[in-house]
Amino acid sequence: MNDDHAAPLHADAQAQASTPSWLRIESIDLLRGIIIVIMALDHTRDFFGALDASPTDLATTTAPLFLTRWITNVCAPVFFLLTGTGARLALRRLSKWQLSRFLLSRGLWLIFLEIVVMRFALQFNLDYRVTILTVLWALGWSMIVLGVLIHLPDRAIAAFGAVLVVGHNLLDGIPASAFGSLAPVWSVLHAPGFLVNSSRHVVLVAYPLIPWIGVTALGYLLGQAYRWNDARRRTLLWRLGLGFSVGFVLLRLWNVYGDPLAWSARESPLWTLLSFLSTQKYPPSLLFLLMTLGPALLLLRALDGGTPRWLRPALTIGKVPLFFYVLHFYLIHLLAVAASYLRYGSVDGLFRSPDLGHFPFTAPPGWAAPLPVIYLLWVFVVIALYPLCRWYAGVKRRRKDWWLSYL
Repeated sequence: MNDDHAAPLHADAQAQASTPSWLRIESIDLLRGIIIVIMALDHTRDFFGALDASPTDLATTTAPLFLTRWITNVCAPVFFLLTGTGARLALRRLSKWQLSRFLLSRGLWLIFLEIVVMRFALQFNLDYRVTILTVLWALGWSMIVLGVLIHLPDRAIAAFGAVLVVGHNLLDGIPASAFGSLAPVWSVLHAPGFLVNSSRHVVLVAYPLIPWIGVTALGYLLGQAYRWNDARRRTLLWRLGLGFSVGFVLLRLWNVYGDPLAWSARESPLWTLLSFLSTQKYPPSLLFLLMTLGPALLLLRALDGGTPRWLRPALTIGKVPLFFYVLHFYLIHLLAVAASYLRYGSVDGLFRSPDLGHFPFTAPPGWAAPLPVIYLLWVFVVIALYPLCRWYAGVKRRRKDWWLSYL
């Protein structure tokens, strides 16, 4: 099963078209832009790599492929964290009840996008034989839950988020089958599994909600730091980033709690390191979240002080993340259709629902491109979409139509 076809997003939905420019936090936009560009690399690999092989399976992967997949792991946690942060920033212009309604409507919109718009982007068909619920699904529900949580005191939200993030691995030993006919509910909450599994239709939950809701809740608290003076905020970001990173190393060395996948000494220091870094994403373990959010917070601290000229394009993309997210899937899939036609004279597999072992489409034999080619295609996708992102960012800056906040 491939990964977070997904990513995006609406991570700072309230900072979309309807948000006055003076309310935007440039470092947050910039981080989002950097992350979503990195995310596009993973999705390019999804379409042009080996569809039936896992890049993190140490028995079959290569070190460059593993590290390519590993660096993109930071994407989903950052989007969930910044979803919460953006919600807190929206309280500068909205009441809590207005924000609740906003989070509800945006959450439902993201779920719709996942099931309709993005499913078509991945498979180019409407048969719904195979549907995988990923990032937008989980982001949508996280926003809906956050719409309720914001009415609680910050301490209660902190406790709620911390318990979900730190404690959810205590539930790892409980399989969905333990709940009988209610197994799909457990798949939605904690253990990836099927909502529907019949001969005609398969609906798989790849992003269980419990840990992602926890990250979103903690991100909401982080937003408060953007009311502080620069020195105090930067100190917090530095301490959190360093603390999460060190916490990951220490807990991982302990090899007892925080991830169901224990690391082990391998045939070389490099492969031992890869084993150490190989943590569970589905659902995201405590160690996975510490491993990804720690460096992300350090990067956010580094960006808190102005945007270097060479990163301005990433800032532009970060202002329209959902726009980029939707378009880049369609572009990558169209490139795959073109490649299939040029190489094989056939595009049938690019429009036919695959099995779960060959998602997102049925590739012909010998399909997988070398990793350098995947990197070149990724660069092409980002460059090709940048002018459109720049245009759309300008539209959102000049106009305040209500519908612009939906993309």
